[in-house]
Amino acid sequence: MIKQLCPPLDQQLTSLLLDEFISQERRYVLCDWEPATLDGGQYAEIASRLIYHIDSGTLNMRKGVDPCLKYIEDSNNSNSHNFAPRRTALHLCRVLRTIYKFRSQRGAVHIDPDYSANELDAGLVIANVRWVMAELLRVFWTGDQSEVSRVIREIIRYEVPAVLSFDGRHVVLRTDCSAEEEILILLHNSGEAGMSRGELGESVAKAAPTITNTLIKLIGPKCKQVIKDRSNRYFITPLGTKRIHDELAGKLVTGG
Repeated sequence: MIKQLCPPLDQQLTSLLLDEFISQERRYVLCDWEPATLDGGQYAEIASRLIYHIDSGTLNMRKGVDPCLKYIEDSNNSNSHNFAPRRTALHLCRVLRTIYKFRSQRGAVHIDPDYSANELDAGLVIANVRWVMAELLRVFWTGDQSEVSRVIREIIRYEVPAVLSFDGRHVVLRTDCSAEEEILILLHNSGEAGMSRGELGESVAKAAPTITNTLIKLIGPKCKQVIKDRSNRYFITPLGTKRIHDELAGKLVTGG
């Protein structure tokens, strides 16, 4: 992925940005709200240096968010600009300022007795972080543009803590999951690779007819949380991923 972005983006900064992005996605899905509000500032710092480098031609690993963005915004129209289209650069500046100011003004940086991290705050930050990531991929991806959506889906996928990989199998380490929940968690964990019916049969601790009937339900027109491709592999759909985020985040960790 980095090869498709660097150049024109700086490789070190891009690697740091991706690491920060993936870390925030992981912890957000696990309902760990505080890092999303706090680490959003770190993401904004790295992204600001990236677009400053593109716009100014100067690479500065320590330049702050405000100086980076002020150069691009250029209220006095005194700088030369290489980031095109300029409108996109300005949109990125506005969103990065929102991320950076929100985390400090809500008390996420300094101890504040009136502040506690919550889902709404974390959701606002992560939505803006996702938009910036997608916009940078859209503008600077040098490969096949049709691959960008797939790449975004894959980089936010991660190995679910509740799933154990052992001897070629993937097993959900919880005892409180229904067949539906186990299948969705396993397919979420498998990402773009998906799973075959045989692999699901080896991984889900349920009777074969139960697994088959559950897959039929999940694929069916009233659910559509799973899809099967022409090679008979199963994949989670955006509706399935939404259910993971909305209902099953607590079951992605071990226990239960």
